[in-house]
Amino acid sequence: MTTTAAQGRPGSRLRLKTPASIDIFTRILTHGPIGRIDVGRQTGLSQAAVTKAVAPLVAEGFIQVAGELPAGLSPGRPVYPLTVVPDALLVLGIKVNVDEVIGVATGMTADIRHTVHLPLADTALESVLDAVEEVAGRLTAALGDDVDRLVGIGVSVSGDVDTDGGVVRDSPLLGWSGVPLARLLTERLGRPVMIDNDVRALTIAEHWFGVGVDSRSFAIVTIGRGIGCGLFLNGDVVAGSHGVAGEIGHLPLASMDAVCVCGRHGCVEAVASSSAILRAVRAASGNDALEFADAAELARAGDRAAVAAFDRAGTAIGAALAVVANLTGPDTVLVAGEGMRDFELYESRIRDVFTAHAFGAAVDCTIITREHTFDDWARGAAASVIRATVRQTFPT
Repeated sequence: MTTTAAQGRPGSRLRLKTPASIDIFTRILTHGPIGRIDVGRQTGLSQAAVTKAVAPLVAEGFIQVAGELPAGLSPGRPVYPLTVVPDALLVLGIKVNVDEVIGVATGMTADIRHTVHLPLADTALESVLDAVEEVAGRLTAALGDDVDRLVGIGVSVSGDVDTDGGVVRDSPLLGWSGVPLARLLTERLGRPVMIDNDVRALTIAEHWFGVGVDSRSFAIVTIGRGIGCGLFLNGDVVAGSHGVAGEIGHLPLASMDAVCVCGRHGCVEAVASSSAILRAVRAASGNDALEFADAAELARAGDRAAVAAFDRAGTAIGAALAVVANLTGPDTVLVAGEGMRDFELYESRIRDVFTAHAFGAAVDCTIITREHTFDDWARGAAASVIRATVRQTFPT
C-alpha cells in the first residue's frame, strides 16, 4: 500500500472533541507509525473507537496512513500504521536568553524547519519585545506561503512563569517581576502567544519527542547559566500548583557565603552555574577578562582555584540530583544543557556525591547526559504549543 496523502490542505485548527480523541491523537503523534490495534491497546480504547476518531483526522489532513509494516513486524493481517502529518500545522518556538533570542519554526512533530538567532543588547523589557518581534517576523517570512498553517507562538524564559496567566512573575536572570509577557507579545505579534518556564518547556519536548516518550517517570537537570530541573511524574510534566516546580537551582545546598542571583544565600546556582564558576576563577586569578572557556582550560591544566570551583559546582549538583532522586524516584535523569560541553570537569564529583546521598533504590536511577543547544531550548517552547494545541488548551 502506498502512502495515503491528505486530501487538500489541513484546516487551520486541530479539533479534537473528546478526551478519547485527544488520547488517540497524542499516541499517534508520539509513537507513530503505529497500528490501530496498538493505539487501542495503549489507550485502553476499542479498535472501533480508534477508527471513528481517526477517520475525520485523515480526511482533514492531520493523520496519514503509511505503507504496510515490513513482513515479520506485523504477523497475521496486514497493518497499515498511522502517523501524524508533520507539516499539517506549524509552530514557532522562541527562547529568551540574557544575551540572545533564539527562534525556531517546527512542524507538529517538533522537527525544526528554520532557525533564527538574534543578539540581545540588554534584558530591558522593550528590548526583549523588539527582539522577539523581529525573530518571529523572520521566521514567519521564512515559512512563506505555509504561514497560513501557523497555529501559534511559544516563548520560554527562565524563572517563575505563570503559563495560565501569561505572566513572568519573577525572573532573576532577566531582572523581571510581574511582566504580562503573553499579553504584550500577543498584541505586538497579532497571533496567540503562550509563555512557559524554559526548563518545563524542555521537559515537555523530551516527554513527547525525546528520552521520556516511554518513561514512567523522569527528570531533566540542566546545567549552564542557571541550574534547572523539569519533572515528569504520574503521567504528566509537573507544573506545580503555583507554577513553580523543580527549582533545584535554589535549594540551599551550598555554602551560605555564596550569594545567588536571586538574592538568597547558599543556592546550588550560587556555586554551580557557569557564571558562578567563572566569578570564582576570576576572583582567584585576579583576571576579570577571563571567559568561561578560559576557566575550563585552567581546570584541565590543574589550576587549583579552577579545579576547586568545578569541584564545588559538582558537589552542589550531585547533592541536588540526590534530592531529586530521593523525593521523586525517577527511572531516568537526563543531565543536559550548554554546560555539558565541559561536563568531564565535574562529572566524577557529581556522580560520587549523588551515590553518597541517594537513598536505597533511588541510586539505581539511570543518569544519562546530553549537550543541548539553544535551538533545543527554543524547540521546547514550540513543543509547549504543540501539546497545548493537541490538548485543546492553546489560546485562540
